[in-house]
Order: sequence, then structure tokens, then C-alpha cells
Amino acid sequence: MQNGSDSENSPNGGPGGDSGSSRPFPGKHCLVTGAAGFVGSHLCRRLLEKGCRVTGIDCFTDYYEQGLKEKNVSHLLEEPDFKLLRSDIIDIDEIRIEGVDWVFHQAAQAGVRASWGKEFNHYTRHNVLATQRLLEWARRSSLESFVFASSSSVYGDAGKLPMHEEDLPRPMSPYGVTKLAAEHLCNLYHQNFAVPAVSLRYFTVYGPGQRPDMAFHRFIRAIMEGREVIVYGTGEQTRDFTFIEDIVEANLAAASSEQAVGRVYNIGGGSRISVKGVLSILEELAQKPVRVRHEPVQAGDPPHTFADTSRAEEELRFRPQTPLKKGLALMWKSFREG
Repeated sequence: MQNGSDSENSPNGGPGGDSGSSRPFPGKHCLVTGAAGFVGSHLCRRLLEKGCRVTGIDCFTDYYEQGLKEKNVSHLLEEPDFKLLRSDIIDIDEIRIEGVDWVFHQAAQAGVRASWGKEFNHYTRHNVLATQRLLEWARRSSLESFVFASSSSVYGDAGKLPMHEEDLPRPMSPYGVTKLAAEHLCNLYHQNFAVPAVSLRYFTVYGPGQRPDMAFHRFIRAIMEGREVIVYGTGEQTRDFTFIEDIVEANLAAASSEQAVGRVYNIGGGSRISVKGVLSILEELAQKPVRVRHEPVQAGDPPHTFADTSRAEEELRFRPQTPLKKGLALMWKSFREG
């Protein structure tokens, strides 16, 4: 894990910032939901490095192979300041969790394409109901911060680019609808019960340990195995890709900032590029041509995403530190090393 942005005067904020409104890290008790997932496991590790005590909670859903989640938390279980609860957030009232300072709500039923049809009940349960139950627990706790992992999927097919937090959300998928509903719940509990909630809208997170259903994981795996890369659509669609370490730093910046409470922030990587552009970079890394098979555009996939991150830059002092080429090289290396 990179620590290049971990200086006391980091542009991503932190305990040594000079804003006058930051909270210190050491000794904080942090609750991380979805701790065995891609973002959650990286976040847990970073919090431990920062001197925090971490309680992780994960119900190990079968959206993808459980063994990958077990691998994600294997190194965490060796840490004395980490505790893993294999539980469903919906049952949080039955779990004894006390003295929490910061909550990082990363747990969710992921996947735009899988959210249609009969699977939607999983999305309402894990994305909406679970968030409401956690917020009910939070209103009875003395929290300093409640950071919710939202998604750029709430914007849908935006009428203009870049996407700004004040733009009208127009989700194109059931998944996006549930993430927006959870955002609204966070705002309601902040307004009515002073839950110190902040929502971060992630723009396409990638990096070592990425979920196997995500594009970069599928692309790299196919290239290394000599198979065709499947691209949905023409490949001209663009995304604002955000490296995992930048997502982690954004969470730390949001939790440690009193100014962030009650706010919504776009968290993008500043690496907007077409799928064709991504494949070109991967060809350089593979040092061979990439074979591509095009399939129809999938329902719910917006043609473009691009984050206006000026609010996060101004209020959280967050700026992404990892260019796409560097991030993809690190991801490629992690695949080669197994």
C-alpha cells in the first residue's frame, strides 16, 4: 500500500492539516462495514496504520467468491487492533459494539448490471434497509463522523460534464436508485437527529484487489490468460477512474473534517478516459496486442462519467495522487505476483 500522500502536510488532509477543523487519528475506534470487500479491506489497513482500533463487520454475501473476501481480511486478522464480526448490519442491534468514534459505511450489494429483475430485493435489503438500521444505531451513539460510500451511479446519464454535487441525480439503474435512497437517509438522519453523516460519491474505483466483476479485473485476467477482452458497447464510453488509495484517503479526509458533516462530495481520480484508451495502456503493459470482442451495451451503464471534485479539493483538501497509467501498472503487477 502506498504511503506517498501520508505526510503531515498532505494535500489530502489529515491530522497535521492547518484548517483548524481536523480531528486527530490515533486511538480512534472505527467501525468499517463491508470490511472484507475491496474498499473496506484497504480502508481497514490504512486506519490501522494510522493508529486506530478497527472493528470490521461483513456478512460475506455470495455476490462473488467468498475466498477472495477471506483473502482480503487474512492480513487484517493478524493485527491486534482489528476485530472482525461476521454479521449482517441489519442485525446490528443484537451486536455489542461500543465506544465507536468513526463509522465508515462501505457495505453494499454492488453491481449495476445485476440489480435488475428478481435480484433487486438484495439491493433494497443491503443498500437501503441495512443503511437505515445502521443510522438508527448511529443516532443512539456518540459518533464524531459517519462516512457513507455512495456512487457516481446516482447521476446516471448526466446532461452535462463534469458532474457536480448540485446536479439533479437521474439514476439509470436500480443499483443507482438504492445508493441515492441511502444518501437521502443519511441526510435525513443528519437533519433530524444530528448524525454526523457525510456521503462520498465514488467514481469507478480500481486497483489491486478489485472485484472480479469489474472491467479492469476482467480485462487484465483475460489478457494474461490469452482470451478475448469483452467490451460492452463501442469502447468510446468514458469513465473517471479512481485509484483505491485515493478513495481511502478521501474517507480519512472526510472523517477527520468537521466541515464535511452534512455534505456530499464527488471523489474522482482525474483520469477520465475511454475504454479504448484503457485497452491501449494495457497493451503497453502486456507488450502484445489485445483481442477484443464487442457486445451490446448493458442496461444501466451511462455513456460517460466525469467528476467535478472542486468541492472536495476546497473543503477536504483532497486531490487524487495516482495517475491512471501508474495505477494500472500497480494493478497489473499485483496480478503477476498473484
